[in-house]
Amino acid sequence: MFEIMKKYSEEFKNSIIARMLPPNNESASQLARETGIPKNTLYYWRLTHGKQKNAATGKSNGLSSEDKFAIVLETATMNEHELSAYCRKKGLYPQQVRAWRKQCQQANNPGSDKVDKSKLQKQSKQIKGLEKELQQKEKALAETAALLALKKKVQQIWGDPEDEK
Repeated sequence: MFEIMKKYSEEFKNSIIARMLPPNNESASQLARETGIPKNTLYYWRLTHGKQKNAATGKSNGLSSEDKFAIVLETATMNEHELSAYCRKKGLYPQQVRAWRKQCQQANNPGSDKVDKSKLQKQSKQIKGLEKELQQKEKALAETAALLALKKKVQQIWGDPEDEK
């Protein structure tokens, strides 16, 4: 019922992962039947390999912005079926390609820079105003704390006015 956990060498894992990635793109089901390794384990290996690769390169999907732009250009004339086949071949998702296409379209939008600059200016003015207000409040708080401390010292030296009655 319970499967015994086996240890596989990194070399073996990497060879299996390489078979699951492009250009081979072998399915995890096929590899599971062939090797006897559970599908979930294969999926986990592929997932962790991708995360390690992204962390090492600092890139999303291991692709630079130039690579993403090239993919957008390549897929610009494709219909949904062709795009899906292309993505399977390259190990991508159609949603990723659509998002990259949208980013490319927005990057060249002349109005977006003006909107961003005006937003940025408004936000910086607001930040400066809030910082100024914060400084004023900090000064007032420090002054109040100093007055309170002086009041306590005066009471200690001269005593409470109620004591004299």
